[in-house]
Amino acid sequence: MKKRFIAGAVCPKCSAMDRLVIFMQGDTTVRECVECGFTDSQKELEPQAELETRVNHVDDPVDATQPQDSDISPVRILH
Repeated sequence: MKKRFIAGAVCPKCSAMDRLVIFMQGDTTVRECVECGFTDSQKELEPQAELETRVNHVDDPVDATQPQDSDISPVRILH
C-alpha cells in the first residue's frame, strides 16, 4: 500500500495543512490525517458516460479541422 501526501489539502477535523495522505485499500480510496488520525473513505465509482454538451455534440459529421466554404471569404486584389 503506497501512501501519497495531498499537497495543499487541509484536514477537515484539525485544520492542519499538508498532513493528509491518500491510499487505496481494496477498491476504496482512503484519506488519512497523519497529525490527528482522522480517516475518511470513498468507494471507487464506475466511470459514467460523458454528458453531452454543445462542445462534444456533433450534429453532422463535418471535419472541424478543415475550413468550410462558409469560413472563406473572397479576397479582392486592388491594383
